[in-house]
Amino acid sequence: MRENRKGYFGNFGGMFAPETMIPALKEVEESYAQFKKDPGLQKEYSRLLKDFCGREIPLYEAKNLSRACGNVSIYLKREDLNHTGAHKITNALGQALLAKHMGKTRLIAETGAGQHGVATATAAALLGMSCDIYMGTVDMQRQRPNVFRMNLLGAEVIPVHSGGKTLKDAVNEALRDWTKTVKGTHYVFGSALGPHPFPSIVRDFQSVIGKETRKEILKRVGRLPDEVVACVGGGSNAIGIFSAFLNDKSVCLTGVEAGGKGVRGLDHASRFCCPKHSSAGIFHGTRSYVLQKKSGYISDTHSISAGLDYSGVGPQHAYLFETGRVSYTYATDSEAVKAFKCLCETEGIIPALESSHAIAYVLKNAPKLAEGSVVVVNLSGRGDKDIFSVADYFGIKI
Repeated sequence: MRENRKGYFGNFGGMFAPETMIPALKEVEESYAQFKKDPGLQKEYSRLLKDFCGREIPLYEAKNLSRACGNVSIYLKREDLNHTGAHKITNALGQALLAKHMGKTRLIAETGAGQHGVATATAAALLGMSCDIYMGTVDMQRQRPNVFRMNLLGAEVIPVHSGGKTLKDAVNEALRDWTKTVKGTHYVFGSALGPHPFPSIVRDFQSVIGKETRKEILKRVGRLPDEVVACVGGGSNAIGIFSAFLNDKSVCLTGVEAGGKGVRGLDHASRFCCPKHSSAGIFHGTRSYVLQKKSGYISDTHSISAGLDYSGVGPQHAYLFETGRVSYTYATDSEAVKAFKCLCETEGIIPALESSHAIAYVLKNAPKLAEGSVVVVNLSGRGDKDIFSVADYFGIKI
């Protein structure tokens, strides 16, 4: 289930960009093709994943959570144990090495929850590159710890005051920057979206999640899981873990979007579960499902989780939705916070609010599964960054 033609997944994807940006995208495409074939670069990337990131990341059997959900076995893919606390470092390191290979000296990125910004700043510090991160002011307020972490790593966090002041607006500003500075700058896309070749590049770098999960679950239980669950914002952690199971029809794949305050209104970020407000369109250089008004204006979104608070979604997810290979559902803010608290208290693990959406789905659905079912949840990040948002939700002052 890869591209059926260059840059496309079915009718989704493509390279929709201003003419001035096409040479930059072509340069990235050609350089990435060389990167994949270069034994030295591949060896260096593998070394960094092992020695710097801490891979392989373990698959943890959450026995207490399993008991709370009935007679099922729930395994957590512990991406929160990566260096910097999320799956984002895997892609950021790969793209930073690619940028070095292209002769770039500066990295830029967008970030919502801050984890991709921290990962990009980390990779820039490691490889001796300058780094600027675009972040909406709403997200800067609710993700204050990560803003400070990026500053500590030597990156400048550039506040974005336009639009809804969240992730989509940060992407807008990063793209504007890249258009002007492409000669010495590489834009490290944080998710499996944007114009070709970025959806494929990010998917490839994050596919290590699925490869490790498949290897470990076969070792642990002797068979494939019945279901694999991941949250979906732009979609990088989800496509990363799904990629290893796409051809296994016996494995149910479930993506969980941000239901916000409920999908009947406009205060959510569910592209697949709200047909009234979502349709196929071109957004940030790719054709995919987008939350947009009839006039074509992109809708602002809402989620307690900054990393899921985005109007579009990666084009491969749109294709997987239309073909029915992946089922997409949603969890509301209240359900995600409840799941956040549940995992803290049952397993001693503080999950990211993004990952909590996936846990919320499992809490609802796992009790309905047959006895002995095996479910894998991608725990995409840790929740230290979210303590202020959760405290605010409960009316607690820190």
